[in-house]
Amino acid sequence: MKHIKYILLSFLICSTFSCKKEFLTLQPQGELTEEQLTTQDGVEGLLVGAYGLLNGNVNGTYGNYGAAPSQWLFGEVASDNAHKGSEIGDQPPMNAIEQHAPTSTNDNLSNIWDRCFEGIQRCNNTLKILANLQAGKGTAKFSDARAKEIQGETRLLRAHYYFFLVRIFKVVPYITEATSGTFVPNDKDIYPNIVDDLQFALANLSTTKPKNQKGRVDKYAAQAYLGKVLLYQKKYSEAYDLLNAVILAKPSLVDMPYSDNFDITKEDGPETIMSVQHSVGTDGTGGDNGNVGDMLNFPYGNAPINCCGFFQPTIDLANSFKVNAAGLPLLDGSYRNNPYKSDFGLTGADKANYVVDKTLPLDPRIESTLGRRGVPYRDWGLMPGDTWIRDASNGGPFLAVKNTIDAAQISSGTAPGNTNVTGLNVNLIRLGDVYLMAAECAVEKGDLDRALTLVNAVRARAAKITPQSINGAPAAAYKVSPYLSFPNDTYARNAVRFERRLELAMEGHRFFDLVRWGIAKQTLESYFSFEGGYFSYLKGITIEARDDYFPLPQDQIDRSKGALKQSPGY
Repeated sequence: MKHIKYILLSFLICSTFSCKKEFLTLQPQGELTEEQLTTQDGVEGLLVGAYGLLNGNVNGTYGNYGAAPSQWLFGEVASDNAHKGSEIGDQPPMNAIEQHAPTSTNDNLSNIWDRCFEGIQRCNNTLKILANLQAGKGTAKFSDARAKEIQGETRLLRAHYYFFLVRIFKVVPYITEATSGTFVPNDKDIYPNIVDDLQFALANLSTTKPKNQKGRVDKYAAQAYLGKVLLYQKKYSEAYDLLNAVILAKPSLVDMPYSDNFDITKEDGPETIMSVQHSVGTDGTGGDNGNVGDMLNFPYGNAPINCCGFFQPTIDLANSFKVNAAGLPLLDGSYRNNPYKSDFGLTGADKANYVVDKTLPLDPRIESTLGRRGVPYRDWGLMPGDTWIRDASNGGPFLAVKNTIDAAQISSGTAPGNTNVTGLNVNLIRLGDVYLMAAECAVEKGDLDRALTLVNAVRARAAKITPQSINGAPAAAYKVSPYLSFPNDTYARNAVRFERRLELAMEGHRFFDLVRWGIAKQTLESYFSFEGGYFSYLKGITIEARDDYFPLPQDQIDRSKGALKQSPGY
């Protein structure tokens, strides 16, 4: 009855005052119309909004874990680098990602799909309103140079969102500002579209960012991202030229401290090529602009910053940091022999009296990657073991480090009242990554000398890491040495791939690397055989061809009325 009364009231008002049809055409409340946005400020605001989805957060600080820009779940937990961690009953859909057994109703899949397409829609809106403004439909136009620059930034962001989607789902619909119709099929390879957006960005962005806007993408980001996408397509020569151009334009990697990449006070330094900007405390959002995607991934118990104990490095990853007498990685897989597993499996007096083995030959990057009992963890003190771990029987004895911040930075680096949401940025592409992508291209081009040079530069930087110490003595027999030669393609390829694991572990790359190298099945099944000896839930897992990708969210397929087809094999 209420609705009828309101309709009658409207009719009476119109009858009395001779209303035209515009009386019932109301402007939406609490949002700007297209006409109001068709200004320079409107377009700039839309562009900022397109950047805003880089952190995968649209509804507040909770529930956006699958869309984290760090890609900790799909890039690391799905690989041999990380366990989901926490307890077996907490976030069970994540267990399915780790075990490569997700269904199409897994909420983490919907999460990344929805957030990326929200970002894509914001990009498309920016491009559409910009075109209207430049066509004279609004107030004063941008200069041609600024208009091209906005297009370049926006199209790079759109390429990024699509790249995240295609790596996870493979078959993705491509929607632009010019797309019409209700549903778009996912029956085409969208990599050419991603490349086209990145080529436009490269042609129209400069190497100079606006003052105090370090989070903006620039020409270097476009070069590196395009090189990365071409590398995924195995277009090695084209990718190498772009990646090498970035390397030649930047200072030497050797002079950039490795730990600066994970220090909230040294963000956006010379190694950063493209990063997701985070802020907390002073922006009034209560943490929504912080690194919400990693909020579960902090130690448990009485740790200075504590939460939920997710995202724990594997025993396999810890052992991969072992080196031989020459200071080189154990490329033959022998790093699993006599495995180092901290105090895992010990009981009683053996557990209580555990002391870290300071004679273990290790690459020092291990300490920036994972926390181990008896070794200093940032400035938090010695990592005590199980009291900082939610359930070691489920996630193991190690803790993630790269996503955390120093205890001394809590007051300025975490959201008020929510210390596990930090302002730490997430590097999407950094220079160490570019060096190793270029090295990979060099191997495939047959230039082993250049590949050797690039890999050794990464290792030379690692050798400069200040050793972690316990009571003034090194916490391990740290050693990193250069390779003397790459004797053949196979050896060089293995060396580059292993170096990527050491350098970039827990940064969201590993699973996608295994897939594009075509070795996901053999690597993961070997890993499950090893790691399953400690964690029964990993025993006997086999990898099928379909497991290189994940199923499309079922709700999206249902909503499309048949336009979207499920990923092959699901």
